[in-house]
Amino acid sequence: MKLDDVKKIAKDRGLQSKNMKKAELIRAIQRDEGNCDCYNTSSSDTCGQYSCIWRDDCR
Repeated sequence: MKLDDVKKIAKDRGLQSKNMKKAELIRAIQRDEGNCDCYNTSSSDTCGQYSCIWRDDCR
């Protein structure tokens, strides 16, 4: 997913995206969703969130 797409999702959720890198922004969205903020971290391989929309991009 491209950064502009991620920024749109963040905006739709009412999150600020200024000066945030893609991974930071995705983790902010994950937290807002009430999910583990594991995108592109050492725990992303074992997160178990198989329906996560970020999964393909993360791995």
